Amino acid sequence: MHPDFPKANALSPQLIGAAIEVHRHKGPGLLESIYEKCLMHELSLRKIQAVNQLVVPIEYKGLTFDEPLRLDVFAEGCVIVENKVVEAILPVHRAQLLSYMRLLNAPIGLLFNFNAPLLKDGGIERLILPGADLS
Repeated sequence: MHPDFPKANALSPQLIGAAIEVHRHKGPGLLESIYEKCLMHELSLRKIQAVNQLVVPIEYKGLTFDEPLRLDVFAEGCVIVENKVVEAILPVHRAQLLSYMRLLNAPIGLLFNFNAPLLKDGGIERLILPGADLS
């Protein structure tokens, strides 16, 4: 089992609750950046440590690329949150999140689609890093 999986697993419902609260107040269809700022504020109010737009350098056999990736939210050093405002979550969105999870060795990732009429009805996907939940 991934050493951070229990912490990430316990944190996931809190992050989902924070996203639902933001969506309840702002509704669907705004820019991703608006939801990100609101979610960061909601996490702060809930005393959940998080950073947004974290720069993640890419390394390959000793080479570090000059073009970093930017994650939406990295909570408590163990859960990555990606915010979307799209018609539907696509495989490319899941692949992007899984790539970020591998790069940061984060056991859990959450995809929030703030375009959904109700976030809890199809606007939330939870991904687990392969093998992170195995004992």
